[in-house]
Amino acid sequence: MINRLDELRDYNYYFQFTVNPYDKSIEPNVPHKKEVIEMFRKLSQQIGSNKVIWRYDPILLTDRIDVAYHVKYFEELAKRLENLTTRCVISFVDLYKKTLTNTKPLHMREPSITEMTFLAEKLVSIAQRHGIKVLSCAEKIDLSKEGVEHGCCIDPSLIEEICGYRIEVKKDKNQREECGCVESIDIGTYNTCCHACAYCYANFSYNQVKKQSIRHQKDSSLLIGVLTENDVVKVRKVGLLKSQRLF
Repeated sequence: MINRLDELRDYNYYFQFTVNPYDKSIEPNVPHKKEVIEMFRKLSQQIGSNKVIWRYDPILLTDRIDVAYHVKYFEELAKRLENLTTRCVISFVDLYKKTLTNTKPLHMREPSITEMTFLAEKLVSIAQRHGIKVLSCAEKIDLSKEGVEHGCCIDPSLIEEICGYRIEVKKDKNQREECGCVESIDIGTYNTCCHACAYCYANFSYNQVKKQSIRHQKDSSLLIGVLTENDVVKVRKVGLLKSQRLF
């Protein structure tokens, strides 16, 4: 998308950009970290550090990846992303039934409460040294004592900051209770990401992804397949959420 950002010039937007410390055993089709960080740098320099949110998630543990591993590599990544972002959103892995199958060979597990609080404290300390604020995403655990505020993906305060005006919007009732996101329209669909990350809950199996990706046509108005005469197209009514309240 980096060469087509000019097409978004009339829109207010921000990117959420995942940079994790994992290798090909967990993120098999994600480009090399050097390439990922370089693209993060280009994007940040083009649109501004406040519009590129670093996602360090999900935080997971295996026989090989322990708490010390995360502390070490979070420091490495924070160094490289200094001045390129102002906030980092973390979350801890949730091993749903559909992800347990994909992660079984890796002996992946969810961090304990003790590990979560220890990691939160360490990551906040590191992030602060590099001018980055740490927030959590859809977590039940309260990490405010460790310096981590509850954050969200569809963030009304960030949207207001970028747009330059207040908005009137409700919490998204279709999300989990812990999720702080406001109402939004998701234009993605399951089983379509070819990165094949082992922890992903949006892909049920890589075989399904491969079947779906074969049906993708770049000139179609749909992500997967094309409109047929049997399809029903409904126009969603949307309106400006701008508030009359002063900013």
